[in-house]
Amino acid sequence: MKKIDCHVHFVGGGTAQSGTWFKLKTWWDRLQARMMLKGCGIEPSAMHDDLDRIYTEQLLKLIKDSSLDALVLLAQDIAHADDGTPLPDKSKFYVPNDVVLELGRRHEEIIPAISIHPGRADAMDELERCIESGARVLKLLPNVINIDCNDKKYAPFWTRMAEGKVIFLSHTGGEMTLPVMNKAYADPRILTLPLECGVTCIAAHSAGGSYPGDKDYTDDLLKMFKEFPNLYGDNSALCSLNRNKTIGKILDPEVQERILHGSDYPVPVSGLGVWIKGFLPWKDWRKWKGCQNILEQDYQFKKAMGFNEATFTRLSQLLDLN
Repeated sequence: MKKIDCHVHFVGGGTAQSGTWFKLKTWWDRLQARMMLKGCGIEPSAMHDDLDRIYTEQLLKLIKDSSLDALVLLAQDIAHADDGTPLPDKSKFYVPNDVVLELGRRHEEIIPAISIHPGRADAMDELERCIESGARVLKLLPNVINIDCNDKKYAPFWTRMAEGKVIFLSHTGGEMTLPVMNKAYADPRILTLPLECGVTCIAAHSAGGSYPGDKDYTDDLLKMFKEFPNLYGDNSALCSLNRNKTIGKILDPEVQERILHGSDYPVPVSGLGVWIKGFLPWKDWRKWKGCQNILEQDYQFKKAMGFNEATFTRLSQLLDLN
């Protein structure tokens, strides 16, 4: 079974007519971007250079130099209004499906994850095109791009995903990196209709809170595990300073049977918070805190915290990979 990081973002500046873009509107946006790039081993000046190429080359180097075999690389659709009107001004970055599909064709280490807002006028056509192109994972952030996944009008979309065996990786829990359009859609129960339609769903971040005082939905997710055998969670970003309180709830051996490994690259990795909380042994934090490969660092921290081998290979099993 392949060890897979199920949650890796692509970010690009639209060079080589890729269609990618990002917006840094505030000082906080610019600071976050610089911190993330530096943490990935990329100079912030790359934002004004051929970022698509630089980001791709560095990501491939990191995965090849890590203990992992592959990663799921995420496209990113823009926000849409309830009536399906595109809202690019409400969106911080965009990655077309063709970018990740092409990288997946060129590199065996990359599993492309498409992103299609089901309210788009061309949603069904785009889903069909991507399935024909070999897409097996779809990623969305309902609270960020405004999707009520339980709206009955989206049932045909979820049904086609289930028929095409496309896994749904959905953001759950709070969010502080991207602007949120509807906080209510952080609730993992937003996945009820897709699950009922037969879609295998992965609740990113296991529905934990994103900042002090933010609502934590992890207990709700654990209850849903008992109702839906096709529901999983991931441990992405849980080595960051702001999400570590979720870890204790998903380290339980029984719960771990439903957890997948994810990093949330390029979100910074820090073992400090999980060490302070008592989940990471001191010797392991000291050993890996200076690791320059953050995919490997996140992997090693998760192992030291007690996530078992199946956590890292579970997606390989769900995708039926050799």
